[in-house]
Amino acid sequence: MREQDSATESTAIAAAQPDGGTATRPAPRYGGTLQAALGVVAFSLTFPATAWGLEGFGPWSLVAVRSTLAAVIAGSCLLALRVPLPARSHRAGIVVVAAGVVLGFPLLTTLALRTSTTAHAAVVVGLLPLTTAVFSALRMGARPSRTFWVAALAGAAAVIAFTVQQSGGALTGADAYLFGALLICAAGYTEGGRLARVMPGWQVIGWALVMCLPLSVPGALLALSYEPVHLTAHAVAGVLWVAAGSQFLGLVVWYRGMAAVGIPRASQLQLAQPLLTLVWSVLLLGEHLTPAAPLTAAAVLVCIAVTQRARA
Repeated sequence: MREQDSATESTAIAAAQPDGGTATRPAPRYGGTLQAALGVVAFSLTFPATAWGLEGFGPWSLVAVRSTLAAVIAGSCLLALRVPLPARSHRAGIVVVAAGVVLGFPLLTTLALRTSTTAHAAVVVGLLPLTTAVFSALRMGARPSRTFWVAALAGAAAVIAFTVQQSGGALTGADAYLFGALLICAAGYTEGGRLARVMPGWQVIGWALVMCLPLSVPGALLALSYEPVHLTAHAVAGVLWVAAGSQFLGLVVWYRGMAAVGIPRASQLQLAQPLLTLVWSVLLLGEHLTPAAPLTAAAVLVCIAVTQRARA
């Protein structure tokens, strides 16, 4: 089984090289940084694209169609590269990734965006790296420093204060969805990170997407039969982006960038994601930011930067 996993990983890495070479020829550092940065840009567009998709699709239809399209793309890549099925010992972990990253996070954030602005959601979900750190400590026994946890708690306090202030002193239903999305996505990220040590990261998300096809296909058919669909340019562009850009291609370039420049360096680039989403929400959706949104996003980014340095 180990020989099969090693052969699979070697084949995937070799196929990922632009010149068809092997993993012993690392990509230039600037190339890896560029790929990781492209991944961050792809992720930062997820909420605005979801808001566009909701203009023409219901929330359940959007999530199911998004998952189905992404699975078709991922399955085609796995089939084209003749990647064998993952080892039996890895399948339980892939189920966790599928539940958290493929189904849970997209569904909960989509439900939240029916009543929440993308700027608000971006700041709340900016807490995801800190939530993932907690799950990583519990699941994998990581022991971050005291400085890390102080900064993590400061970031959590800033996010909670922002959500309460924005909702007039009480958490809303959208905030409940967003905080639930944080928890389930953190679990999926943690398990995916563990699996990425023994198999290529793009295969982790690829198999998770394919594994969800028996649910996403009938779910899409059922949701489309109940929820009205109004195809507009925004709606089509939104669903195509969250499927191809956010849920698959963004992760492909993100993992390749991490492989080239290292996880610590690449992770620093993702600190810009909430602020980028705030920019997109203004440019693409015409949202008007309150002074608290960018200030809170900046405070969270500072806290996350401290945790990244402390953890490294």
